[in-house]
Amino acid sequence: MKSAFSLAALLLCTQALAQVTAPAAGQQARAVLATGAAAAQSPTMHAALDAGAAKVLPQVVSWRRELHAHPELAFHERRTADLVAGELQRMGYKITRGLAETAVIGLLETGRPGPVVALRADMDGLPVTEETGLPYASRDKVQSGGKEVGVMHACGHDMHMAMLLGAARVLADMRGQLSGSIKLVFQPAEEGVANEPNGAERLVKAGVLENPKVSAIFGLHVGITPQATGTISTRARGLMASSDTFEIAVQGRQTHGALPWNGVDPVVVAAQIVLGLQTIVSRQTNLTVAPAVITVGTLHGGQRANIVPGEVKMSGTIRSFDPAVREQLLVQIKRTAEHLAASAGATAQVSFDAGYPVTWNDPALTAQMLPSLQRVAGTQLLSDVAPSTTSEEFSYYGQHVPAMLFFLGVNPAGSDPAQWAANHSPRFNPDEAALLTGVRALASLAADYLTTHPTAH
Repeated sequence: MKSAFSLAALLLCTQALAQVTAPAAGQQARAVLATGAAAAQSPTMHAALDAGAAKVLPQVVSWRRELHAHPELAFHERRTADLVAGELQRMGYKITRGLAETAVIGLLETGRPGPVVALRADMDGLPVTEETGLPYASRDKVQSGGKEVGVMHACGHDMHMAMLLGAARVLADMRGQLSGSIKLVFQPAEEGVANEPNGAERLVKAGVLENPKVSAIFGLHVGITPQATGTISTRARGLMASSDTFEIAVQGRQTHGALPWNGVDPVVVAAQIVLGLQTIVSRQTNLTVAPAVITVGTLHGGQRANIVPGEVKMSGTIRSFDPAVREQLLVQIKRTAEHLAASAGATAQVSFDAGYPVTWNDPALTAQMLPSLQRVAGTQLLSDVAPSTTSEEFSYYGQHVPAMLFFLGVNPAGSDPAQWAANHSPRFNPDEAALLTGVRALASLAADYLTTHPTAH
């Protein structure tokens, strides 16, 4: 693949950007042209970057397999953090530890003025017993929910860490060609812990985006969709959904099932609420702005067939792709439940557990950096992929600085997408052939951002 950005590819990328809905579309297109021109003038830097990525690849594979064999759950990533910190120190990064319990922050200063670009990888595994049969499969066990379970990197975080370590090595070797600083964020607890702030939320509150202040942050996630190995996909604006949980407790008045008029039946009221919640998306939400999902996942009430119970409880999930729509849904769910209950003489208590915000790709930043991804992925770049209803806590960074997340395909060529074992499956086995693409993409985004930013010298 040529290191210079071709005019044909640039025109294709610009045409794709015209489909990205953003008020300043013209400004974004000009940013793409400017960045593409700058990239075309940097063949030496890109050649060094690609050569560095190829050189470090065997080590990236080794890191990935070591990390995969020894996963750790959220906020317990101590062995993992020790490995990451040791490698970064050997590369010349300044290390900060202790934030969000187990995070590792690496800082590389070039000694020349410029912006601060951040790259992020998540470190935690999942309470899943691995079934891949790989020679480096996890055999570790932990206590979770009162029983012994396996631990597995079933969401690709081992891949994320290995690729970011690889990019770190490439960027450290290229320090003399760059201006500004590079901040690496290896964060715990992306998968979260029930009723506790997750890793990204804690890191933001602890000031990870300050001292020095981050100008932009980039991240990747393997899998999510069964795209072919090496495919890079992203989109401006909402890439992944916000995720919130609601609970509704309907209070009625218990009575004999043969004499329902002597009480208030919360079962019937709960049924009306379940149906009423569905009209929020279908009749009250402008779906031309962004899609949304409201799903009731649990419904519990009653002890016997001939007793009208006094209470019914339900819970569910809310997914949306626009911050304003997200806030609107919370208001509408509460209003719908309370008013339907009141109409029957019952009451409804509604509570929310705020989850991850919308993973929002800054439109201007996305437009600016698409040529970097185009250079790496070529025809395997999808610049306006459909949004995913899954959620990612990378979204917390995007609430404070311009952010961009992209997906990396890890489904081997020629495999049947219908047979793909998705993220969180005990058989999730991402193709290691994608590691080189990920290293090149992360290093390219950081290097190109630093060399084309207005403050770079």
